[in-house]
Amino acid sequence: MSRTLTAQPLTAADFAPFGDVIEVSGAPDKIINQGMCGRHHDLATLDFADGRAGISLFNAKARTFPYEVDMVERHPDGSQAFIPVSGVPMLVVVAEDQDGAPVNLKAFMTKPGQTINLHRGVWHGVLAPIEKPGQFIVVDRIGDGPNLQEHWFDDPYVVEAID
Repeated sequence: MSRTLTAQPLTAADFAPFGDVIEVSGAPDKIINQGMCGRHHDLATLDFADGRAGISLFNAKARTFPYEVDMVERHPDGSQAFIPVSGVPMLVVVAEDQDGAPVNLKAFMTKPGQTINLHRGVWHGVLAPIEKPGQFIVVDRIGDGPNLQEHWFDDPYVVEAID
């Protein structure tokens, strides 16, 4: 038996318990490069227990609605940012933690110009570009030791598109 979630638009306020929404809003913090570039400064908190920040490129296959979530994962030793290069929207599934297990799953859809940084230890679904494959820059912890925990659901969740 599956459980149903409806993907909601991604907003900074709704996503705050899980991470940062990285997007341009308002005037830049600084004008640089002889007035030709606006810098929107320090939009996400990178958080690593040890190791260092690394930048990787991910090529992700397209997903479609309805989308089944049978597993979520978390990274206890570092935050993780997903920055779309190809402009493809992505589905972001997150969950609260209760005694080491994910509960109260939520699903969000990004819009063009939005990206996310997941806080360290937040349960989340896998990278899921919608309708088209996507390339993403991922900024996360590089270091020794395991930094991945997975939770498989006995009954999967099914995410439906926003009406």
